[in-house]
Amino acid sequence: MSKVLQPAGWPRPKGYANGVAARGTMVFVAGQIGWTPEGNFESDTFADQARQTFLNTKAVLDEAGAAPEHMVRQTWYITSKAEYLDQAREVGAAYREVFGRSFPAMAVVEVTALMEDRAKIEIETTAVVPDNGTSQEDTP
Repeated sequence: MSKVLQPAGWPRPKGYANGVAARGTMVFVAGQIGWTPEGNFESDTFADQARQTFLNTKAVLDEAGAAPEHMVRQTWYITSKAEYLDQAREVGAAYREVFGRSFPAMAVVEVTALMEDRAKIEIETTAVVPDNGTSQEDTP
């Protein structure tokens, strides 16, 4: 089972959790970027690449028998804070479309470049699939 960690008196975060405690089979998803499974970028907009990155992450989770509610941690590496903020509404809509309302503990870090020159976002994900196969008991 997973439990969202929400310290007393802290405001509830929007779009992420302050922390998550979990028990089960750990799944580590390597950094995924916004290209198709064939290695092609279909767009150079931040929101489009973010959506594809979410789809790629979900495909790896599916392969492990994990679901979005099993995500406990994500680290996002982005090449432009300004682009991210300008397209935050579209990114949020794409996130909810792919992952629903599962919000793991997150960090977003602006970097000067990613290994693939056209990539604007890369996301690493950790998930924990409960030993009994049940879903997360708390959501933020």
